[in-house]
Amino acid sequence: MTAELVRGQNHTLPQTRLEIRVSAGSPVVAGATLGDERGTVRGAERIAHPASHRVPGLEVSRQAAADHRLAVDLDALPAEVHRVTVVLALPVGAGRPVSFGAVAAPFVAVTGLDGTEIATFTLTGLDTESAVSALELYRRQGAWKVRAVGQGYAAGLAGLFADQGVAEAAETAAAIQEAVASGLARSVTPPPRTTEGERVRHPAGPAAAGAQAPAPPVPEAQPAEPLGDPASARTEAPGGGPIDYAHPRRQTSAPPPPPPTAPPAAPGQPARPVAGDATGWSMDERLYNQIWGMFEDLARAVAAYRSAVDFAESRMDQELDRALSDPRNRIGGAGDRAREAARAKRDELTGRAREALERDLAQLAAESAVVEPALPAAYAGWDNPVWHAYRVPMEIPMALRLGDLLLGEAPDLRIPLLVRLPLERGIWIDSGRTASEAAASTTGDQLRGLAVETAVTLAARLLAVYPAGEFSVHVVDPAGAAAGQLSPLVGSGVLAGPPAAGAEGVASVLAHLTRRVDLVQMAIRAGAADSLPPDLDTGEHLLIVNDFPHGFDDRAVTQLRYLADEGPSVGVHLLMVADREDARAYGPVLDPLWRSLLRITPVADDHLADPWVGHAWTYEPLRTPQGSRVLEQVLALVAEARRGGRC
Repeated sequence: MTAELVRGQNHTLPQTRLEIRVSAGSPVVAGATLGDERGTVRGAERIAHPASHRVPGLEVSRQAAADHRLAVDLDALPAEVHRVTVVLALPVGAGRPVSFGAVAAPFVAVTGLDGTEIATFTLTGLDTESAVSALELYRRQGAWKVRAVGQGYAAGLAGLFADQGVAEAAETAAAIQEAVASGLARSVTPPPRTTEGERVRHPAGPAAAGAQAPAPPVPEAQPAEPLGDPASARTEAPGGGPIDYAHPRRQTSAPPPPPPTAPPAAPGQPARPVAGDATGWSMDERLYNQIWGMFEDLARAVAAYRSAVDFAESRMDQELDRALSDPRNRIGGAGDRAREAARAKRDELTGRAREALERDLAQLAAESAVVEPALPAAYAGWDNPVWHAYRVPMEIPMALRLGDLLLGEAPDLRIPLLVRLPLERGIWIDSGRTASEAAASTTGDQLRGLAVETAVTLAARLLAVYPAGEFSVHVVDPAGAAAGQLSPLVGSGVLAGPPAAGAEGVASVLAHLTRRVDLVQMAIRAGAADSLPPDLDTGEHLLIVNDFPHGFDDRAVTQLRYLADEGPSVGVHLLMVADREDARAYGPVLDPLWRSLLRITPVADDHLADPWVGHAWTYEPLRTPQGSRVLEQVLALVAEARRGGRC
């Protein structure tokens, strides 16, 4: 059965030798790009287009035409290629249409070599765009899928190639249009048919010989509150710039080990998930990349479902409008029959979309069930048994889990929210009752208590994932209101000093950390790290600030803003526990401070957004299991290691 895709929807490909057929109302240029896991195209030699119509595993037409056939052999692609994006563009020239809004909607079909349609997609909704990414064939857990993209570019091919990371985007786009204008014409021939089991592979070209290991996608959000940490920062969407995985003790002398191989799946069944099934230098890095791959898959699966439901509703409304615009259908049973037929079609389309979503969710749930038990302590929830075997690490991990993310269509499927280490921005735990419906149903005292408890558990996780003595925690609690919630940190002895209270205590802690930031910055700028005072602790520092802005004068507010802006680059980080509404009296002076911090909540809240489809993700903080003493046990081991380091 053919899958009629809508924008964002995907479908499994049952075979690897394919044809992609394009039909348009006027001549278009058809090509394809070969991208890595992030969708980045590593050079113009990875683009099949009329001036260079053949790359390993792919052949396209050398002419602009209303109909095209692209030949694809996925098994013949270079190993580092994970995405094949089918690109359509309007040829330039006098008398030619300048945008897809002026021509009939292109139709794209993925077929087998025998012509059997596997998936189709009609590119509707285009307007001023003169180039479009139509379809994407992508590799996921060893299997290939097709995704309907439909992303248009008013800047044409140059803008499309630039978005995919092509270094010479404008020059490549110009070469394609020049080749089309010069009248080069040769129809593409499909790969030669062979007997069952044989494959014809194109010889590997220079791009394959010089390829580098791809960097993985690291999603992040922007619109409402930034999702993830901006170290992975985008909104650069999945095809953003290079990611630096280096930290002080990460070794990069050996090539990345190959990811685990999934056991073979039964015929017609999806690939069996395997923990660590992603690229990376270590298992931690592969798990990190796999988690963000799961995030991306869930985001797009739900986006496809929502788009399909919207399309079904819109189609029903249009059919009803057409039917009822005829006065003859407004009397008798004709109108009722039209309504029933439109609703039946709506229900059919919605049901098919739900089936596709359920299939994707089942695969993701199976992957989560495999990945979650394999996570290291830094990525694991407090209920993971890995914490019961906890030992103080010898090096900093790549990332830290702050909580979980979920969507309303899959309330039981949780994706870990990871931020890169060292932290590149502070964190604000919103204790306000206006933050969400869950917060509004909680009393103010309870919410403030939960917010401090969330800060304590995050501080404990940070202390636990750093080597002994390389991470210090300071607490500012001007009124001493959080003594009960802070008791795990105080009682274990892991704090750098007792919680600071009163104006004098607040001023002392802020002055100490501000001085540290100043001295380290000056030493770095002067290239004189050896001149730092011998008593200066150059490890990472976390300052927990409770009940802000109560008890903070103008000088303290200025120092906090300075620490938020300048501290992360030299190892000083803020963890604010505050109600945003309480700071309204300060006017806009505190707005830069709030914007510089990653906002999370002590109760479930849907304030985080992603950059691709704008989902409002529900964030859930991490909690220790009821009755468990895992937090106290971990802090006791951290304190013991710190004491041993001082002996």
